[in-house]
Amino acid sequence: MQAKKLILFIDDKNIYKGARRAFFNDTDPHYYGQINPMELGKLICSRSPIADVRVLYQVRIYTGSPDATRQPQAYAAHCKQRNEWLRLGAKVITRTLKYPINWPVSRPEQKGVDVALAVDFVTSGIDLEYDVGVIASTDTDLKPAIEYVNKKLSNICQTEVLAWTSPRSRSRLSIRGSNVWCYWLNSNDYDRVSDLTDYNC
Repeated sequence: MQAKKLILFIDDKNIYKGARRAFFNDTDPHYYGQINPMELGKLICSRSPIADVRVLYQVRIYTGSPDATRQPQAYAAHCKQRNEWLRLGAKVITRTLKYPINWPVSRPEQKGVDVALAVDFVTSGIDLEYDVGVIASTDTDLKPAIEYVNKKLSNICQTEVLAWTSPRSRSRLSIRGSNVWCYWLNSNDYDRVSDLTDYNC
């Protein structure tokens, strides 16, 4: 049986906030919720929902980047984390954060990260880069991309999603009328893939 190529598409901020919401409190250290993207990919590959063999072809992590001039400390921490992801073997796609007029009263926001992930998910499916595409996010803005691949490309690739689960948090991406497999990951799973490095140090 030929192994299926799996690409994991990670929405960094969404998966981080989801882990915080599911397993931690606001008073916990800020690095609780961080993940090792390659370990997450390996875990997913080991849990195929059907009787097939999968190989982790690539992990892509999509994230917002602070502006170096406006937030030099946050930018330095981001670079350390990004360099660690690259060292581990992940592909990192960044978009500079958008700063509101009244910053720093209002926080900067991620813009274009979900769009970049959605476009890559669709085009990579069309280009036959993966047999199995897994989205690690609960952002509903990604639904159209999942719908397209699931409906238009189902003869050449599979669509799956990933989400955290705990007694206080259980949400996932789903498509009405379609059975999209979800990897429900609990606190023990988080412990296996966590990265508790304080990149601010």
